[in-house]
Amino acid sequence: MTSHSGAAPEASESTRNVTLERCLCVLRDAKHDSEQFAALLLVTKAVRAGDIDSRTRRRIFDAVGFTFPNRLLASREPPAGCPEHMFQGLGLTLLACFCTDPELATHSQILNKIPTFNNILASPSDPDDMSTRSMIDDVYQCLGAVMGTPKGPKELVSQGTVSTLCQAYVNRNYGCDHALELLLGLLATAETKCWQRATPDLMAVLSKLSEEFHQAEDMTKFQLCDVLPHFVSPTLLLTRDRQGSECLCNLYRGLVSILSSKLSQSQRDPALKLAACLTQACGSEWIPRERAGSKFLALLVNLACVEVRLCMEELDPADVDGKQEVVTGCYTLIELGILECMKEEKPRLRETQKMQLVRIMEEAFGAVIHYLRQVGEEKLKDPFIFASVRILGAWLAEETSSLKQEICDLLPFLIHYAKTLFQEGDKARSPSQHAAELAELDSPQGSVWPRDALRFLLPGLCHLTAEDRPREILISEGAPALLCQYFLHQWELLASDSQISAPPDSTEISLQTTCGVFLNLVVTVPDLIRRDRCFSSLMDALLKSLPVLLPQRDRLVLAANVTTLGLMMARILGTSPGLEGTPPAKNFFEAAICFLSQAHAARADPASQCLVVAVSPAYEAAWADLSELWFLGMQAFASCVPLFPWLPQTVLRSRWLDDLLRLLGQVAPVSVDFELLTALQGVLLELARASQQCREVIVLQQGKELANRYGMAALEQCLCEW
Repeated sequence: MTSHSGAAPEASESTRNVTLERCLCVLRDAKHDSEQFAALLLVTKAVRAGDIDSRTRRRIFDAVGFTFPNRLLASREPPAGCPEHMFQGLGLTLLACFCTDPELATHSQILNKIPTFNNILASPSDPDDMSTRSMIDDVYQCLGAVMGTPKGPKELVSQGTVSTLCQAYVNRNYGCDHALELLLGLLATAETKCWQRATPDLMAVLSKLSEEFHQAEDMTKFQLCDVLPHFVSPTLLLTRDRQGSECLCNLYRGLVSILSSKLSQSQRDPALKLAACLTQACGSEWIPRERAGSKFLALLVNLACVEVRLCMEELDPADVDGKQEVVTGCYTLIELGILECMKEEKPRLRETQKMQLVRIMEEAFGAVIHYLRQVGEEKLKDPFIFASVRILGAWLAEETSSLKQEICDLLPFLIHYAKTLFQEGDKARSPSQHAAELAELDSPQGSVWPRDALRFLLPGLCHLTAEDRPREILISEGAPALLCQYFLHQWELLASDSQISAPPDSTEISLQTTCGVFLNLVVTVPDLIRRDRCFSSLMDALLKSLPVLLPQRDRLVLAANVTTLGLMMARILGTSPGLEGTPPAKNFFEAAICFLSQAHAARADPASQCLVVAVSPAYEAAWADLSELWFLGMQAFASCVPLFPWLPQTVLRSRWLDDLLRLLGQVAPVSVDFELLTALQGVLLELARASQQCREVIVLQQGKELANRYGMAALEQCLCEW
């Protein structure tokens, strides 16, 4: 019995091979279409009966080529008594057979059939008709083979296949599961192009899927968690229209029903990844603002923190690799928690919820730190390590008071890690890559030139350099030199993109934050600025960059940072050769004077009918971000006046002294607050002490009277002594 049952398939296969051999001979030698057609029927029957090897497939192609399938597809009238689409079906069967050869799947004769494939899927059909079903199966096989080739996805997208597949799925046509599978593949390889070409159709699929997700009460719900992220594109404005809002509502309800239930890990992980995907695309806007939404948001962040702790604390580091995708999704949810806990205007979370989440997140970050301390050199280029450092950077940007010792212990690793990635990227980069780097900096995926860890660590470093113990560690680990190199590179990127006027991008923000770190070092460890050679290079860069930067009014906050940092470093490095009246030094101070002098102007006060001092219109929008820098810059400029004998002459040439005294003479003294008056007096006093010409200008402009009127006693005394 056993041997007999085992021999039957072999006999069947042997019979099929003999049939194929005969048919191929007929196809090769046939002199009439009728003979060729009869042989072709047997070939297609044999092809459908089972798999054939690549050699036989190639022999069929060599015998038939594309000519005969093309004629079959073009034929519209089958013989009497034959099925309506018999010729098309035979042609498609042959093409499906050929497409299993990757070389043939990219042939122009296959690619130019894509519109035909689309039309067949889009045409009304009887799902119970076996011949129709066979045709559709063959079409999906052809499309799948094309998609599997390097240039196939581009061809399918450009020829409208995405819309066809969307309609097939939404209409639940025969083979709609194949349509969804192909859509997932196309979105994975050409997401942006797919959405550009077929946004309405893809939105229709997302609507269908989200509705199914909300309504499903079986395993389908969990399966859809894996499918839906492919259709939630960060480029979509899902909150802007009714269709998108309905999708988000269904997705929210579906996730509430999953994550509020007791689940196994295999069920919870896909739901967390879907929630993370929605958060990347919409922030917190996919979660309703009412009390139930607030409760769910807190639950979501809580679950993410628990998942991170379970993975990082309890798993062996090698086992964490298998959980990287879900943990990375949890990082996204934790970052949402950080943002919501810091939000003061229209918060979604109550204060008690915030306090609870901060404690839970602190435990999660303790686990992240524990994991990172075990990372060896061989894993430094692992994207998951980058994701872990990135989320830790987000935490350090807002919270440095907790886990102080743990953070201090980790700082050597963080600096080593950031330096390794920066130097690796520096080796790989060339000037021609700068444009590509800039394009990647704000991509939806967040990818930056080879994983720019410093970009995410900078806000935390700005806080840490203000504290003694972390600052000592950072200095001992070489952070200042690394940050100087980083600043110079980021400046090159910005300079190459200087003609573009846009909201501050990540390059500009990184430069601003790096300036903040340097300002902390200048204030707390001035001796470091004198002895570390990297700061001389930084000073040279600041001297050259400010004159270029200042005319770009959309980058005023960065100009404020560069001005103030440059002035504060100049008063420490006053004896440096680069500052001894060189053209770059004079150009820098001229630009600094320009920045400082244009911050205030006289303005009519409707209430008092008097002129009052006010922030100038050009500075008004950014004043909240740069006012502290401006006052610090005024103080630093005053300190520089006695150090550089040529500086008073630069001030006189700029007419700043005249404009400043004229402003004080025009406005009502009550409109000049104490902080501003102190800053102005500091500059006037140092100029009066350093230069006789400056004193004469001040006196000629009623300087003594103004000093008396405004209560600037030190300036009045100085002027009276001469």
